[in-house]
Amino acid sequence: MTDAPVVGVLALQGDVREHLIALAAADAVARPVRRPEELAEVDGLVLPGGESTTISKLAHLFGVTEPLRARVRDGMPVYGTCAGMIMLADKILDPRSGQETVGGIDMIVRRNAFGRQNESFEAAVDVAGIGGDPVEGVFIRAPWVESVGAGAEVLAEHDGHIVAVRQGNALATSFHPELTGDHRVHALFVDIVRADRAAESL
Repeated sequence: MTDAPVVGVLALQGDVREHLIALAAADAVARPVRRPEELAEVDGLVLPGGESTTISKLAHLFGVTEPLRARVRDGMPVYGTCAGMIMLADKILDPRSGQETVGGIDMIVRRNAFGRQNESFEAAVDVAGIGGDPVEGVFIRAPWVESVGAGAEVLAEHDGHIVAVRQGNALATSFHPELTGDHRVHALFVDIVRADRAAESL
């Protein structure tokens, strides 16, 4: 599909392959991204789940932190799941030593808020902007959003906690839709990328 947007997945650590599959199913050209020159070639980027501190350190090591911050500031569409949500937060409530974020969403996030690995769970989540049945949310050492600023829109909550947020071209979820075979959240993000690319071409 020649008009398909090119969407990268930050491939430093985490569930990269599952995101690549989900993006391809949502009619995007999906590519792993590790270096600044690869980042420069994509229309949008997914920050996958994994370990947010490790991803933060590897991003510095591979030289992508500052180019990524610059592109997010310039409005590049970006979608973070779990650890990726933490990376998109303007503030982490309980950061580990040396942990940095990319920023882009005016929100405060609490790491591992839903519990540790053995407390992982699945739950049906109603996500604004996604029609049909609720999305099956897979929560693995998942964060939640403590609060959002005026520019951020809450898309979903679970047990009274914010688990999906959007601000402009930036989207974030506490849960992992890439693990369920339901590609509607990825399709929503690909639509954001496609709309951004169309606006830039005007």
